[in-house]
Amino acid sequence: MAVWSGTDSNTGGSARPSLTSVSSGELQSLRTCNCELALLPLRQLLLLQPNSFQLQGDTVAVLSPSSRRPGGGFTVISDGSLYVDGQRLCRLTGYFKRHVELNTHYDYKNYRETILGRPLVFFVNVRTKYNSSKEKTYALLVNTRHPKMRRQIENGMNNIISSVFGESYKLKFDFQDAVKKFFPSGTHLVNGENLSFSYEFKSDALFDFFYWFGISKNTISVKGKVLNLSSTKTEKKEMIMKFLVKMSEPNLRSNSFSDRKFSVTSRTSVDDVFNSSLTPQSSFMGSPFTVWTISAMQEPED
Repeated sequence: MAVWSGTDSNTGGSARPSLTSVSSGELQSLRTCNCELALLPLRQLLLLQPNSFQLQGDTVAVLSPSSRRPGGGFTVISDGSLYVDGQRLCRLTGYFKRHVELNTHYDYKNYRETILGRPLVFFVNVRTKYNSSKEKTYALLVNTRHPKMRRQIENGMNNIISSVFGESYKLKFDFQDAVKKFFPSGTHLVNGENLSFSYEFKSDALFDFFYWFGISKNTISVKGKVLNLSSTKTEKKEMIMKFLVKMSEPNLRSNSFSDRKFSVTSRTSVDDVFNSSLTPQSSFMGSPFTVWTISAMQEPED
């Protein structure tokens, strides 16, 4: 489990909270289906997942899965831009809009499968002190295949549908509380609102009284344990890279799952992902939702 400890030798010995990464022992026995949420610096994510994320100039590109891995990869939820470590404004491509409007049940079905079909990624800037000018950009990974995470999202979607009787409604999922609890007291989330996503279903009901008066608008604070995947050690970085690759593998349409323990001695003997009954629909990536994709990018810059 991640803990705060020590001082940073690069700050002249001044006390500064620092995160202790997940231990090698934990990584050796870690299974993707045991990970609810994970956090790591954006720059480390770019380094460890070059086939999914690349930095080129002032653009962070979320790459489409290769033809060998249809349905795999990550779904990045964003407003389309981010300040990398609070210093460099970059635009995002290949992201999924944080706020979406749905008009038909077909839209809803595709939206639901997109949200639950792949791990979700959010970017947030963090300051260790509220009045500090130093920021660090982190990536929050939501493992939608984990039963606890999946259940909270599915139940939220199901419950609001059963309560509105065909009327319009708005539902928001927020991960801020989980991330705030992960960091020590005094840490400031600069753009904490980026750790959320919402959708609005517009029905053709003549009178949407509950919607008009805000009764059919709900926010769910998603709870989960955050795993710290930050590390500067080469050996652990390699293990984290394998773990992320397995987490991003395509869902398999199956009623069971195989879950082998993470092996350090074999490059191929990594845990199988937690299979689910949903298969992402690639057709959803078109209208009515705009998702830009990049077919080829150069190696990420440091």
